[in-house]
Amino acid sequence: MASTGLQVLGLVLALLGWVCGALVCAAPQWRVSAFVGGELVIAQVLWEGLWMNCLSQTTGHIQCKTYDSTLALSTSAQAARGLTVLSLLLSILAVMLGVAGAKCTHCMGDSNQASKARLARIAGVLLIVAGLAYLMPICWTAYATIRDFYDSNVAASLKRELGPALYLGWGASVLLLLGGALLHVGSSAPVGRALPVSGDAAKPSSSMGAAGESYKEVLKILLTDEIS
Repeated sequence: MASTGLQVLGLVLALLGWVCGALVCAAPQWRVSAFVGGELVIAQVLWEGLWMNCLSQTTGHIQCKTYDSTLALSTSAQAARGLTVLSLLLSILAVMLGVAGAKCTHCMGDSNQASKARLARIAGVLLIVAGLAYLMPICWTAYATIRDFYDSNVAASLKRELGPALYLGWGASVLLLLGGALLHVGSSAPVGRALPVSGDAAKPSSSMGAAGESYKEVLKILLTDEIS
């Protein structure tokens, strides 16, 4: 039997992961300026994201500008865009399938619980795939940022640090993975459940029992004749 509590918890975590993932995808704070010199006064900070970069000044003024051309971006940036968008679309599809296959809903009727559980398990697998797809650009961006930071050949003005969007992206990936795992586990049948025996399957056993009783009666008659 499917566990309604695990299914609902998995769907809630998946929705939270999707919301966080959408915010991270739109946020420009994937990478921020790194100040490795001896400057005490910082006049402005540069933020870099998937779709735009922003310049924040100490006066509180923020100026953002979207990238002029997608093809002019690096291959890693284009791949990060594609993976994050694909992950968000998969998450939406998985949540819709999970709601339709949840035990507490009536989207497919109450008489077809096996098909609903199968649909919920598919939704859990899609959420896990979406979480992994979202995790890859986050980890790659963090790796490239740390690599360039410690590279002595990169100028100090071009060094960047991990932005807050990356940390929120890791959290979104974990929520999607946990939501998918809970939804899949909550929709799986118990391992040790006994299968019901239909009437047709029970007929051979009853006929075998009747044949055994007849065989015992024949043996009893033969033994009585020999004794007499």
